[in-house]
Amino acid sequence: MNTALDLMLLGQQAKTAARRLATLDTVTKNNALLAIAAALLTHQDAILAANAADLAAARARGTSDALLDRMLLTPERLAAIAADTCNVAALPDPVGEIFDQADLPNGLRLHKRRTPLGVVGVIYEARPNVTVDIATLCLKTSNAVILRGGSDIGASVAAITIAIQGALTSVGLPATAVQSITDPDRAVVGALLRLDQYVDMIIPRGGSGLHRFCIEQSTIPVITGGLGVVHLYVDATADLERAVPLIFNAKVQRPSVCNALDTLLVHEQVAAQLLPVVAHELCAAGVELRCDPASRAILADQPAAATWRVLPADPTDFGTEFVGMILSIKLVNDLDGALEHIATHGSGHTEAILTNDPAAAERFTQEVDASAVFVNASTRFNDGGQFGLGAEVAVSTQKLHARGPMGLRELTTYKWVGAADYAVRK
Repeated sequence: MNTALDLMLLGQQAKTAARRLATLDTVTKNNALLAIAAALLTHQDAILAANAADLAAARARGTSDALLDRMLLTPERLAAIAADTCNVAALPDPVGEIFDQADLPNGLRLHKRRTPLGVVGVIYEARPNVTVDIATLCLKTSNAVILRGGSDIGASVAAITIAIQGALTSVGLPATAVQSITDPDRAVVGALLRLDQYVDMIIPRGGSGLHRFCIEQSTIPVITGGLGVVHLYVDATADLERAVPLIFNAKVQRPSVCNALDTLLVHEQVAAQLLPVVAHELCAAGVELRCDPASRAILADQPAAATWRVLPADPTDFGTEFVGMILSIKLVNDLDGALEHIATHGSGHTEAILTNDPAAAERFTQEVDASAVFVNASTRFNDGGQFGLGAEVAVSTQKLHARGPMGLRELTTYKWVGAADYAVRK
């Protein structure tokens, strides 16, 4: 795909497919999703071979281990993706849902009815599994989708799209309901962002540069999200023994994802007790700690400090999404200090507090501006699957029209429907 005309054709095909999808019943859509899950496993060898080629090229370019992990598909990961697709099939279908009903004095019987958005364009980087997540959620909500994965996962996206389109065809649905752009030229992304005649919403998933580019260039509404500068504040009243495995989970379980912990804020009253234990666990797992002077002074006095990778924090280490095994640490005087730091450096994605003080928990929840706020829980829970939504398209950090993990309902809009007995307005 190298011309604007090609992209126009893609948009026309998606718009036509969206009209067909809007008429589908839930059973038909679920059968399509189950066919996709089966196709992913049937085409496993081709998908993994394409992914291996993407990984080999990425390694040759010097891509970091964290990004390689994001790109990687394995038989186990592919099986999990197929299982997630089946889970989406089992979720309630929001399309057609009727709500906010009212009988009005003017004679109208009025309600809102949930409807598809139409055509969704999604631009993403480094994670081929997103291809399936997006396609399945869009199909469940009767939306057609145009996918543009990063050039680093181009072969993987192409192979997955072939499997999905074959599954759609096998159940009598148009293959053009799910299309992908494989041209690596970034100019094609710019052209997609101006395809407002056919595309109803753009969702970017990637770094701040991609989000900024989409916001500045798009003539289509853009839902931004996925950029996470994630903080966890340990209050003076927190259960420190239980805090350690939670902090470890937030940082280490999957450090390359957007809800992984980036900055640990610790109340100065408990820092001397907590930080050595945290450093011991994190450094043993390979985490590099970038500490403010107060936290670094505490860790420097520890017998095991010589074996830890503890560096002085640069100002840019606060407010940075590390996407890897790096954690910045800062001591604060109190809850006010933590809230001020988050307000200055947060991205509106995910924030958490560990505390046994209900008043502190409530104030933190009330004042922090983020798509998800957790009390005594790992930041890793900010995820559509963990929220019971099935797979997610993105974690939106906006306030309109969706916020947080975008599942099925967030991929719909609604129409007003009014009925009467030949009523006329007076």
